[in-house]
Amino acid sequence: MAFPHLGIYLEDVGKNITVFGFTIAYYGIIIAIGILAGIVLATHCAKKEKTDPDMIWDFAIYGVIFSIIGARVYYVAFAWDYYKDNLLQIFNMRQGGGAIYGSIIAAFLTLLVYSKVKKVNYFLVCDICVPGLALGQAIGRWGNFFNREVFGGYTDNIFAMRLPIDAVRARDINDALAATITEGTNYIQVHPTFLYESVWNLVLVIIMVLYITHKKFHGEISLIYLVGYGLGRAWIEGIRTDQLYLTGTTIPVSQLLSVIIVIIGIVLWVINLKRVKKTEKTI
Repeated sequence: MAFPHLGIYLEDVGKNITVFGFTIAYYGIIIAIGILAGIVLATHCAKKEKTDPDMIWDFAIYGVIFSIIGARVYYVAFAWDYYKDNLLQIFNMRQGGGAIYGSIIAAFLTLLVYSKVKKVNYFLVCDICVPGLALGQAIGRWGNFFNREVFGGYTDNIFAMRLPIDAVRARDINDALAATITEGTNYIQVHPTFLYESVWNLVLVIIMVLYITHKKFHGEISLIYLVGYGLGRAWIEGIRTDQLYLTGTTIPVSQLLSVIIVIIGIVLWVINLKRVKKTEKTI
């Protein structure tokens, strides 16, 4: 693995470690770190919102479980052509196959049920949780680095990343990328889209944390997240080689969903800001 234009050359980057005879993937370790960091940040935001941070730890138990399930369901649904003939592989999580949008949708739905049961303001808790969600995504993307996955097509820009061909999944090398491999070359040179998304999410985290005490209405931080993440993902998804397509089309489903989320998010943002201004004038 290498970032030649940055002068970074990495050798023997493993995918897992062995502890007491058990093999533990770096991907899993990094995801766990991301989840924990996200929860801790959410508790910090809860304090800023003058809300009991213990509620975040309580919700996290359900949020994490259903987010993992959601990620798998989303991935399998849009990769059904593969899984319909390999049904047992649906449960084989060790071979990868999760979609972050599935996690996000499941997390928001789980929180909706949780807020109803606990009788708390759904939009307030969403605002508290989304900075932690974005931080977890920013950290979690580095698991893709160790797995040699979630990369884009060919590039020769300053961040270009080289990966050994035999270290990546064959299905992640699409025809366009394969055409750039010269005879005798044993690597692919690609966009490190995992890095792009990680940095994008980190910037989004900073914006949300700084703005949370200045928000105009409950749900505004959530809209910042949805619009901000949607914009970044719409661009990044367009250059990835492992896209999931809308059934029967060549439209990347996550890119389409990102665009829809951005549009809806902006509309809701404008509507709520106008509502707030109208209320202020009335007062």
